[in-house]
Amino acid sequence: MERVRDLSLLPKAHLHLHFTGSMRPTTVLELADKYGARLPEALTEALTSGEPPSLRATDERGWFRFQRLYDAARSCLREPEDIQRLVREAAEEDLKDGSGWLEIQVDPTSYAPRLGGLIPALEVILDAVDSARRDTGLGIRVLVAANRMKHHLDARTLARLAVRYADRGVIGFGLSNDERRGMARDFDRAFAIAREGGLLSAPHGGELSGPASVRDCLDDLEADRIGHGVRAAEDPRLLRRLADRQVTCEVCPASNVALGVYEKPGDVPLRKLFDAGVPLALGADDPLLFGSRLAAQYEIAREHHGFTDAELAELARQSVRGSRAPEAVRAELLAGIDRWLTTPTG
Repeated sequence: MERVRDLSLLPKAHLHLHFTGSMRPTTVLELADKYGARLPEALTEALTSGEPPSLRATDERGWFRFQRLYDAARSCLREPEDIQRLVREAAEEDLKDGSGWLEIQVDPTSYAPRLGGLIPALEVILDAVDSARRDTGLGIRVLVAANRMKHHLDARTLARLAVRYADRGVIGFGLSNDERRGMARDFDRAFAIAREGGLLSAPHGGELSGPASVRDCLDDLEADRIGHGVRAAEDPRLLRRLADRQVTCEVCPASNVALGVYEKPGDVPLRKLFDAGVPLALGADDPLLFGSRLAAQYEIAREHHGFTDAELAELARQSVRGSRAPEAVRAELLAGIDRWLTTPTG
C-alpha cells in the first residue's frame, strides 16, 4: 500500500477563491460585532458551529438563500482596514495549505458603496493585496469579475477598469453568479475588452447549468479557464475539446456538494475530467460558507477518488500551469512539487 504525503506541504496554485468567501468565520463574527451588524441566524449558527449551512442551490430559492448569506457576510466589510485584514488572512490560510500563488476573484461594485466608489474600492483591494504580498510572501493577483445578474453594460465598465489596473495586479476578468441567468453571449463585448487589454478570460460555467454553459463560455467568451466546468463531464466531445485546447477547469469539489450540484464528494467527476486530459485546478471557492479550504480539496481527490500521490502532484502542476504566475514563480513551484513527490514518507 502506498504511503501518503502531507497535502498541506504540496506546493500548488489557488485559482478559484472569491473575495468575501475567503474570510475566516471568526473574522465575520468580530466585524459584525464591531459594526453592530445583525447576521442571519443560519449564518451565525454555521460560523459558530463550524458546520456549513444547508445551501442547496439547484433551484432559484436555494441560490437566493446562498446569496443572502453571502451578502450578509459582505456587509461586514466596511472600512479599508477590513479589506486589509481579509486579504492578509486569506493569504495566511493559503500558505498553511501549501499555496504558493493565489488569484483571488472580486466584483468591486459590491464594495463600492462603502469604500467611496468603484475606482476607490478597487484601489483599496489592490493596496490590500500589495500589503498582504509583502507581509506574507505569497504571490497574489486579482481577477475582476462581472455579475451575470447585472446589465452587460456594467460588465463593460468593469472590463475597462480591470484593464486600466492591469499594471497594478489585475490579471484576469471573470463572470460569476447564477449561470442560469444572463447568457454568456450578452457579455461578449466585455470579455473582448478584457482580452484586448491582455487579461485572462475566466468565466464561471458548467456548475449549476450543464455542458452547454461550458460551450457558451468557450464560444462566446473565448475562455482561457472555466470556473468550475464539472458538468462538461456529461459531454465526451466537450471533454475532448477542453483537453485539446488545454482549457483549465477550476474545480471546487466541496462547493459542488454543498450547493447540491452533486450529492456526495465521490460523485464529483474529478476522475473523469482528469483521465480525459482536461487540466484541473482545485479551488476552495467560498470556504467561509462551504467549510473547507484548499488542501481539503486535494484530500477529497485522495479519499473519494483514489488519486495517488503522483496524481495529486500532477493536479498541483496543472494548477500552476493554469495560473498567471511569472515564469520564475512557476519554476519554483514545479520544482517544489517534484521535491514533495520524491521526499520519502514515513
